[in-house]
Amino acid sequence: MIGLALSEVAAAVDGVVVPARAGDRLAHGLVIDSRQVQPGVLFAALPGEHTDGHDHAAGAIAAGAVAILGTRPAAHPAVVVPDVALAMGALAAHALRRTPQARVVAVTGSSGKTSTKDLIASLLEAGGPTIAPPGSFNNDLGLPLTVLRTDEATRFLVLEMGARGRGHIARLCAIAPPSIGVVLNVGSAHLGEFGSRQAIAESKGELAEAARDVAVLNADDPLVLAMASRTRARIVTFGESPDADVRAEQIDVDAQGRAGFTLVTPQGSVTTRLKLIGGHHVSNALAAAAVALECGRAPEQVAAGLAEAGPRSRWRMEVATSPSGLTVVNDAYNANPESMRAALKTLALLGKSAPGREPRRTVAVLGPMYELGPASTEEHDAIGRLAVRLGIDKLVVVGQDAAAIQAGARLEDARTQPLLVADVAAALAVLADEAGPDTVLLVKASRAAGLERVAAALLAGAPENAA
Repeated sequence: MIGLALSEVAAAVDGVVVPARAGDRLAHGLVIDSRQVQPGVLFAALPGEHTDGHDHAAGAIAAGAVAILGTRPAAHPAVVVPDVALAMGALAAHALRRTPQARVVAVTGSSGKTSTKDLIASLLEAGGPTIAPPGSFNNDLGLPLTVLRTDEATRFLVLEMGARGRGHIARLCAIAPPSIGVVLNVGSAHLGEFGSRQAIAESKGELAEAARDVAVLNADDPLVLAMASRTRARIVTFGESPDADVRAEQIDVDAQGRAGFTLVTPQGSVTTRLKLIGGHHVSNALAAAAVALECGRAPEQVAAGLAEAGPRSRWRMEVATSPSGLTVVNDAYNANPESMRAALKTLALLGKSAPGREPRRTVAVLGPMYELGPASTEEHDAIGRLAVRLGIDKLVVVGQDAAAIQAGARLEDARTQPLLVADVAAALAVLADEAGPDTVLLVKASRAAGLERVAAALLAGAPENAA
């Protein structure tokens, strides 16, 4: 963050510096975890589920924080505000206005946001200093924290925007108005909160409305393409559709699950092969390519960048090998019906024979997909049926909330024997014999299920190497 006097911080967030004489102190950055305090930062004292940030204020000051951003004065310098979270957003908006050279790129969609954000950041870094959030910092706290990392050198600011209701993305766009807005897809994630896919589209379309210069829209998703009528920005489309401005042709996925294709752009065509695992990344790569082209990268540079870009965020199609030779695909960060289907299809592909390699046994360890509302049972059932149709050799379902996956598999083929286990410990017990290079195992569920612990236990002592 650029250096800001506490008096300027207070003016930006409608707060008061206490004591007033501390107003000339300079703050460089902001953190919400007292364990991350570095000298000179602001410590935002947020109320938490189990603790109040104000209880850690003294420790933050002792660690070098210049002041506290909080709701009440104490025995240390503070900027006192009515609401800390709102103040963080206001401060981020102010800091971004002070760094107008940073071009803002924002990404939303029901699935693929984080992977696409990471790809965009990878492609833009060659063009100048680029800031992007770690993981999925895409809400009212994560987005301001990312924005506040910008400084006078920042050339690109790549943001991820999530929503759990109408108006959420519009609120984030008010903090960081996007030059380029990217809408990936409208799927089933958070369907229980929105009520319908149309309502999800209404929310995601708030980014298209806010885009100042360019709206990058998925030509393969009718609900996204319809957002063209909601924006005043110039429209650039991506997808496999022959009408897309940036599209993929001659797609193939190799035995390692890496997609290759011809990238067709208005500036010319070039071939590339992704380093990321899974054919579903083609769409994400096209969206990232469209952004990079708009930011001055040539097609050849984009293709080379896509071929070099590996995973940056944890537990998203991470492929590693255990000491016994077992290949583990850890996609346990989150799950919705669309991403679950994509992961299962990739698992099936990884199990197929390839030149110089025999077919591998496939194991899927699946947990619940949350926030699907009334569609939950039907969607879980469909995933179980798909696993059977894809020929997955062993299906382990973790948690009663995911029981419909087991039921769907049985209804698809009564000869199958999918297992339903209670928790992570029970899953590891039935997976104890899974070992060796002849098996590939997928772990996937919504974040709250915590199934990354299954992958971690199976990989205990394994080097972090791609398969």
